[in-house]
Order: sequence, then C-alpha cells, then structure tokens
Amino acid sequence: MTDVNPIEENKDDLLDGNEETKDLGLSDQTVKLVLDAIWDDPEKAKTLFLELSITDQADLLEKIDSEPRMMLLELAEAEIQAVVYAELDADVRKSILSKMNPIRVARIISALDSDDALDLISRLDEDFQKQVLKKLSVTTRAAVEEGLTFPEKSAGRLMQREVVAIPQFWTVGKTLDYLRAASEMLPEDFHSLYIVDPTYHVLGEVLVSQVISAPRSVKISELTNENIFTVHSTTDEEEVAFLFQKEHLYSVPVLDDDERLIGVITADDVMDVIQAVAQEDILKLAGVTAGSDIYKAVLESAKSRFSWLSINLLTAIMASMVIGMFEATIQQVVALAVLMPIVASMGGNAGTQTLTIAVRALATKELSGANAWRFITKETMVGVLNGLLFALIIGVIAGIWFTSVTLGFVIAIAMIVNMIAAGLFGITIPLILDRLKIDPALASAVFLTTVTDVVGFFAFLGLAALLMF
Repeated sequence: MTDVNPIEENKDDLLDGNEETKDLGLSDQTVKLVLDAIWDDPEKAKTLFLELSITDQADLLEKIDSEPRMMLLELAEAEIQAVVYAELDADVRKSILSKMNPIRVARIISALDSDDALDLISRLDEDFQKQVLKKLSVTTRAAVEEGLTFPEKSAGRLMQREVVAIPQFWTVGKTLDYLRAASEMLPEDFHSLYIVDPTYHVLGEVLVSQVISAPRSVKISELTNENIFTVHSTTDEEEVAFLFQKEHLYSVPVLDDDERLIGVITADDVMDVIQAVAQEDILKLAGVTAGSDIYKAVLESAKSRFSWLSINLLTAIMASMVIGMFEATIQQVVALAVLMPIVASMGGNAGTQTLTIAVRALATKELSGANAWRFITKETMVGVLNGLLFALIIGVIAGIWFTSVTLGFVIAIAMIVNMIAAGLFGITIPLILDRLKIDPALASAVFLTTVTDVVGFFAFLGLAALLMF
C-alpha cells in the first residue's frame, strides 16, 4: 500500500485554486484543514502540522483557540522542535508554557540557543520561572540566571553566549582543524571569529570567508580586523539596533564590566528588535499598550486602552468647552455647526501626518537638536501651503453652499490657522516630550488632538463671532 502525504492529498483544498497564495506563508485553508482534523483524525492533524515549516507551525498555533492548540501540542509533543516555541508571540507562548509541566518547559529551554532560552524564561511568571529553573541542568541554569541579572531590553538579554573565540597566534590551518573538531559545540550559524587575548579581551575579528580562502600557513593575526564595534552588556537594545542599521553589521561582540567577551548579537536578533520597536511605536500612537494586543484577553485589552481613552475624554471636554463659549453664535447661524468639524478634522489629520514623521525620525535619530529648527520650519511651511490650498477649496464650497461670502472667508482663514498649528505642533510636541525624556510615541497624539481641536474651533467660531455679528 502506498503512503499518501496529507499535504499532497489536500493540495487542492489548501490552494483553493489560487496559485498566487501558495508561497505567501500559512493559508486559511491550511488552518481549517488542520483544525478539522484535530477533532476528526488526530494523527492526520499531527502529520499535517509537522509537515509545515517552523514559522508556519508557530503561526498556526497562534491562530487557533486554546483547546485545539493544546491538543495539537500534546499530539506532536515528541516531534515538535523547541525553536517553534521561540517563534511564537510572547502572550501566546506564555499561555502555552504556563499550562505545561515545569520539566517539559525545562527540556524546551535546554534545546534552545541561549538568547532564545533567556527570552522564553524571562516572560514566565516568577513562581513558575523558579520551578522551571530548578529542572534545568546546573550549567544551563547558571547561564540563564546570569542572563536574568541584565536589565530588560539590554544587549545582555539580547545576546547569545554561543560565540567562537580564538587566540591571535593560531594559523588558518589550526583554526580550521579546531572548527571541524568542535563543530557540535559551535553556534549553528556564525559569521565572524573573534580574536581574544588570554583574559578574553577582544582584539578584533576575522570573517569565516577569510579563513576558508586563506592558505593554512597564514597566521590569524594577519587577517584580523582590529577596527570593530563592540557593545556593553547594559547597552539598550534599541541603541544596538541603531548601530547595526547605521554601520550595516552582521554581528557585534558583547562585553562585560571588565571589557571581556561574554557573547555576541547577530543580525537576526536585531531584526526582531527593529520589528518590535516599530510595532510598539505604532501601537503607542494609538494609545495601545505595547505588545501584540490581538492575542490578549478581552479584559486585559480593555484595561490597557482605558487610561488613554480617559485622557482623550478629558481633552474632548476641553474642546467642547471652547464650543460652549460660542453657543449663542452657533444658535444664530446653524451653518457654523455644520462646518466646524471640517476645520478640526483637517487640522487633526494634517497634524497626525507630521507627528508620525517626527516620531519615526526621532526613533531612527534622523531628527535631533542639531536639525530640529530645519524640521520645524519645513513642517510649518508645509502647513502654510496646504492651509492656503484647502482654504481656497473649502472657502469657495462654503460660500456657494450657504450663499455667504463672509462665511466662506471665515472658514478659509480658520483652515489656514489650524493647518499651520497642525504642522508646528505636530513637530514641536514630540521634540519637547523627547527632551523631557517622555516617550513621544506614547503621549504626542493626545496633546496634538487637543491643540488642533481647540485652535480649530476657537479660530473658526471666534472669527465668525467677530465678522458675522
């Protein structure tokens, strides 16, 4: 009897006739096929799951509910690779591991690279973390416990301890012999060999490609590049990511307080940081707590958003108070109530555009005190130009709509004022917050919305009260 591959057997279901989607990662059809098989044919579900790539396995586990997820993990426990857990979203992973036996979690940690192992255990609840640590080998436990002493989001937490270090007096032949003999103890992937003295101070690096292409008799010291970048174990991970981006690095050694080599950070680790920082900034701009909110429980998501929504309520009340100041004016001309949201909305959207650019520029260090005035001038002038253009458009529309030249003039002037304010405050608010050591991504949007609403309403209604009555 010929064995049938479940993936091949259900290829038509998986592709669903869409050839363009087959190389774009995990499809919804695959998720449904595995999910149905969990209940109807567990062995088929296990086979389907294990046929997927590591990243697709993690993606599938994230997309299905808790009960079928744990059933699938139980089915594939013996075959599933530990690295799958490292690929999971932090909240999903914590939910999975907290339901496992500490011995099983310890096995997973022991099979991971040191950086992934540290990231995995650091996110567990303290009591469960202690139980897992007790089940680790003495060597692994010592390494993990030392890693936990480094500050969160630091190079010490990000680095992997598996690093290839050799003395400078070796030859290429000696180095190649060592690499072959110690292959099982070396990192799975590495780009550089770090040259150290007897006290493990870094003297430079040699690329693997240089060692492979050089004659065996050449001394490593002749190939060594001494002008390399290093980071301290307490360096913030965002600073590390910036260094990689700016200098186009593949790896960088990590040093302790005594300037000794203790680990290495590689480009793949930094990519995770860059992605996390970008996601964090986007979420903060919307007033959402950092982290993948999509996998959080309803109560936890509601709680994390409540505080910023409360602040938004207060700022909305401030804007309403400005409107209340001109209540009598609005009652006399109903058109004002119809048109005033346009001014505030345009200012808010224009300000958000500037704000987004400013926050991103601050994060990438493209914007600093050295060029702040140039950015402020530019964004203010952009506000002036767009203000004039949209003032002309809305002024003509309002004048024709309500057969009032004065009303068209009022909304045109208010539009110019608010668009200038949007550009000016969209750049200055994040700059001021950054100078005060407050995260611009987290707090800027609330302040900017308040400014554009207040300025927009006050300019529009104030001019109307002054010129129309």
